[in-house]
Amino acid sequence: MPENIIVIDEGTTSTRTMLFAADGTPLGSAQREFRQHYPGPGLVEHDAEEIWQATLACTRTMIDKAGGADRIAAIGITNQRETVVFWDRATGAPLARAIVWQDRRTAAACAALKEAGHEATVQERSGLLLDPYFSGSKIGWALENWPQLREAGDRLAVGTIESYLVFRLTSGVHVSDATNASRTLLMTIDGAGGWDAGLCDLLGVPMGLLPEIAGCTTRVGATDPALFGGAIPICGMAGDQQAATIGQACLAPGQTKATFGTGAFILSASGETRPHSANRLLATVLVQEGDRRSYALEGSVFVAGSLIQWLRDGLGLLASAGESEGLARSVSDNGGVYLVPALSGLGAPHWRPDALAALSGLSFASSKAHVARAALEAQAYQAHDLKTAFAADGVDWADLRIDGGMAANNWMAQDLADMLGLVVERPDFVESTALGAAMLAATGAGLYPNLAEAARTMRGRTTRFTPALDAQKREARLAGWQSALAKILTA
Repeated sequence: MPENIIVIDEGTTSTRTMLFAADGTPLGSAQREFRQHYPGPGLVEHDAEEIWQATLACTRTMIDKAGGADRIAAIGITNQRETVVFWDRATGAPLARAIVWQDRRTAAACAALKEAGHEATVQERSGLLLDPYFSGSKIGWALENWPQLREAGDRLAVGTIESYLVFRLTSGVHVSDATNASRTLLMTIDGAGGWDAGLCDLLGVPMGLLPEIAGCTTRVGATDPALFGGAIPICGMAGDQQAATIGQACLAPGQTKATFGTGAFILSASGETRPHSANRLLATVLVQEGDRRSYALEGSVFVAGSLIQWLRDGLGLLASAGESEGLARSVSDNGGVYLVPALSGLGAPHWRPDALAALSGLSFASSKAHVARAALEAQAYQAHDLKTAFAADGVDWADLRIDGGMAANNWMAQDLADMLGLVVERPDFVESTALGAAMLAATGAGLYPNLAEAARTMRGRTTRFTPALDAQKREARLAGWQSALAKILTA
């Protein structure tokens, strides 16, 4: 029986396919960036056909490396979650650009629904809040504003990224997993709930356009043999943040991970009991094995790694993202400089899509090193705000397991430990999102009896960062952050 696993890791800025052995050992990776389209302020779109072609190329490279399709036990998929794709059921071709999770075009519509008193019902049914971040309002907006979608009639299919990729890979299977479906504002989160008719009506989304909801370790189909020279089962799917939580082996209640990628997302497992938040955190499906769902409490920060990318590409302050660590180390402190990274609004626990970023505390003594350090410090400050909200909901963190591209930055990892007052643990293999999808696919393929066993076996070694900052300095820095943040929130 073949034991290699292929994982398609569909990020916000690039497509990557990874090859894993059954024990979690990474064997290879192929990656391609794709373009970001910004047609207007607050608008972010992707070309779904470009994503598909990049996925196809990367996946073929890794299958060739493995020695052919017959050497692959299963494919797992993990993806940027709330991004929505619209395509033709007959051809698979996109009918419009994908609307990305960062997009804020439905902010006014969400605010109107909130003003009309709908948010309490939405939160109770879906576990989410009325915010343009989520998929449902994006779908409703597109159906109203893009005539080609209405003209497509019964040929129109809608889904998040994993749903679109499965359709293209299988030449026609229209399915979504429970974790991605739980991020749409359209699914009943409790029990084995499916699409919610009331929520779909509220957001103007016909249920017939939506995919079937499946478990995360369910075999949903197999690839078209013409694509890779043989049919490969697809039997592991989860949104990127849930996959990272699984990859960090955070399956027991209270275990917490933070992924620092384009944004920063912190999830704390809550078992089979659906959490409820009084502090504007989110309840989400962590994983569904068969018909059994387990849940997590989540806080979402919209801007993390994208802030460093902006300093590099937008402002030209950095030659490379990695330069930020050396710059941060080159100064003894932040020099009074604070950067509130609300480039796409503020996420949890503030939920202010209208907020704008601000850089404060500048003087002639300030340098680009202070700005770079302020950008890295902002990650710890945002995490501290979330830790406070989690604790208020009765879910305090004993430690924090970090991953994602930014987690490779040792200075930032230590700063997190210092500012949170917690041990921060980082796996030596920081691509926990891809590893979690590999765990799901390996379980779905029958290589492990259950996900917990896959997580125990496949997770590797870790490095620990211990708090070392003087308490007085920590409090002074936090006070400076709160002052800078207050100016944004009261603007």
